[in-house]
Amino acid sequence: MRLIRFGRVGDEKPGVMDSHGSRLDLSAHFEDWNRAFFGSSDVKRLGGILQRDASSLPTVPKTERWAAPVARPGKVICIGLNYSDHAAESGMPIPAEPIVFLKASNTVVGPCDDLQIPRGSEKTDWEVELGVVIGQQARYIASVDAAQSHIAGYCLSHDVSERAFQLERGGQWTKGKSCDTFNPLGPWLATPDEIENPNALNMKLWVNGDLRQKGTTAKMVFNPAFLVHYLSQFMTLEPGDLISTGTPPGVGLGMKPPQYLKVGDTVELEIDHLGRQKQRCISS
Repeated sequence: MRLIRFGRVGDEKPGVMDSHGSRLDLSAHFEDWNRAFFGSSDVKRLGGILQRDASSLPTVPKTERWAAPVARPGKVICIGLNYSDHAAESGMPIPAEPIVFLKASNTVVGPCDDLQIPRGSEKTDWEVELGVVIGQQARYIASVDAAQSHIAGYCLSHDVSERAFQLERGGQWTKGKSCDTFNPLGPWLATPDEIENPNALNMKLWVNGDLRQKGTTAKMVFNPAFLVHYLSQFMTLEPGDLISTGTPPGVGLGMKPPQYLKVGDTVELEIDHLGRQKQRCISS
């Protein structure tokens, strides 16, 4: 299944995208794709509805806004330097354990919403990432293999960063990761049955039509199931939580000289089987 949400900001509704690329409205059957949904048997009920009644579901108008495919997560957990080639680009060693930091959950917006450049920012950077959404509570998971059953699905995540806030202003990375609109998500959440191998997905990002990032999840140091298992040893992962799993090389910080986003720029991202995003950069 490919879960989507649609509608005006603050009035989003749940739906799915069918095999023909049409968005179908499920708001008559479910409140939202939120913690309550993922933590219940409603996922199975959704599958039954799609098998029996998909042809009777209303079609979402093409003009409707694409919202983030999940409601605001309880937590957004990010993994730093999780691609071996990005670590090399950054001139840093491959981590022995995952580098973990948090991002404010209200950064999550729709995949084509405007991206706000923060006031005073001169170093807003792009990062295409694979997002992992938790499907059932995870606490002290016994093994990496067992962690797979705790994953609700995968999505395209844009982990926008303000490098001066992150690296030059003291404190932890959260400060440079949590500005408004800094996590466009979607366009859809693909359930695990849709993704044959999450460890072999091609990823790309363009700025103003120029290809800046090109990578593959095969270069991940720690794969999604490992990360879910690892994180569950330190914190309880709840249904609907989002893990952004790191970015391949090609970020603005790594360019010579560094280059960053500015008002008027356009960013486009894609990951195999997870769709495409497009954001216009505006002033905050």
